[in-house]
Amino acid sequence: MSKIMAVNAGSSSLKFQLFEMPAEQVLLAGTIERIGMEDAIVTLKFDGKKKTRILPIANHTEAVQILLKSLIDEKILGSLAEIDGVGHRVVHGGEEFASSVVITDKVAKTIADLSDLAPLHNPANLTGYKAFKEALPTVGHVAVFDTAFHQTMAPDRYIYPIPYEYYEDYKVRRYGFHGTSHMYVSRRCIELLGKPAHSRIITCHIGNGASLAAVKDGKCVDTSMGFTPLAGVMMGTRSGDIDPAIVTFLAEKLGKSAEDVVNILNKKSGLLGVSGISADSRDINAAMEEGNKRATLAREIQVNTVCNFIGSYYIELGGCDAIVFTAGLGENDVNFRKMILDKIAPTMGINIDEKKNNVHGEETLISTPDSKVKVYIIPTNEEIMIARDTVRLLNIH
Repeated sequence: MSKIMAVNAGSSSLKFQLFEMPAEQVLLAGTIERIGMEDAIVTLKFDGKKKTRILPIANHTEAVQILLKSLIDEKILGSLAEIDGVGHRVVHGGEEFASSVVITDKVAKTIADLSDLAPLHNPANLTGYKAFKEALPTVGHVAVFDTAFHQTMAPDRYIYPIPYEYYEDYKVRRYGFHGTSHMYVSRRCIELLGKPAHSRIITCHIGNGASLAAVKDGKCVDTSMGFTPLAGVMMGTRSGDIDPAIVTFLAEKLGKSAEDVVNILNKKSGLLGVSGISADSRDINAAMEEGNKRATLAREIQVNTVCNFIGSYYIELGGCDAIVFTAGLGENDVNFRKMILDKIAPTMGINIDEKKNNVHGEETLISTPDSKVKVYIIPTNEEIMIARDTVRLLNIH
């Protein structure tokens, strides 16, 4: 038995789970938010309890020290020596990392060098790694990349139709994100299908951020996000795919820079921008029930963008054995799933059991036995993928 910490460090936050492996038992889950503030929030969940504290936390190093001290104070661990490894979520691995790796000084430098591709995420991910490395210098650390699962895409899927030297010189290409989630749910779906030798699966990770992937025989062949997470389907505050000329057009009309407009496309568009109400799907649903036309329009646009990708992946895969819904909306929004499935059902021969679809966050087969395509809800678990890769790469038993 071994104990593995799975970590997701943001610029001002730290999410974590401590696992007992190989049983995959969660000993602790929690978050530390508002790092760098006088009113940082520490939330710990363990043994059926939830404890929250508000206190000043200056930086990630201090946050990690508070977390590790809590493990001892709450008697979750008898000693920090019980921790056998730490796995770190890293958003961007570029073309350098097609799978998870043990972090060395060279790997850390490469992750830092890739910060141009993920300026908000990779530096934060590295900050978390350095804080844990300082606190736990004798254990192994592993990097698990959001982009790695999508590195199996062929060049005709990831090269953009722009001058080729921009790819050669600056690595401008489709990368895709949410890869750890797509990997987890597609692998779980293959298990549920009976582990066939060949499979064609469309995974729909739909939360405030959203992406789809076409997965053939367990490998990603295409995905909706692109060079950045802004591309693809409409999201909570992100526009998804639009005509790129809109950026310079709005910059001129609004007297803003291109960077300002891209910020609008990232943070003020999507459900929020069209509805004028909220990026939260629950608020959109409530407004739709009250007859709000813009909320309804926002939802319809979002559904259309998801359906368009499902349709293109259906053709790309040469058919489909299963569709998987996961993440916040995918797992919990019954009406959202129904709107998508009602739209694609006639073409794809899908039949849905309405009672089975009326679930939230539970692994469920919601299609009927006569459906030509199986439809699953599979709650994602990126943390367990991080823990599994950490155990595997550090050869922990």
